[in-house]
Amino acid sequence: MNQIRPIALCVFRNKDRILVFEGYDAVKGETFYRSLGGGIEFGEKAEDTVRRELMEELNVEVGEVRYLGTLENIFTFNGNSYHELVMIHDGALVDSRLYAQAVIVGKEANGDVIRATWKSLDEFGEGKSILYPTGLLELLVGKQEKLDL
Repeated sequence: MNQIRPIALCVFRNKDRILVFEGYDAVKGETFYRSLGGGIEFGEKAEDTVRRELMEELNVEVGEVRYLGTLENIFTFNGNSYHELVMIHDGALVDSRLYAQAVIVGKEANGDVIRATWKSLDEFGEGKSILYPTGLLELLVGKQEKLDL
């Protein structure tokens, strides 16, 4: 399928940590992490996509959502090529107890288990764990530096 897919992802922060799910590319033999969210449906606002996807996949309610930026993501996964426009948001989880929960388990629409976990931003980067989409770490670090000023 040679189409560009619009998706919306949300970064949930807990001090220096972000909530991500762990994925694995069997062809590359690569473990990676990605923020949570999914495909934007026709007529749906990106922030509504974030709320819907988190409710569908992890059964969690999302509060405030703020747009951070858009990344273009061209990649291969399990040997297939993909092209996404990724709208990145910063958000808050309504249930504050989730910030203390090490792992949040849910399911994809296809039945695959999702394990969301909190990982420090320091765990990502050159020679460390992989955070997708490419450019997300730089976007987050740049935004954090601006917030600290």
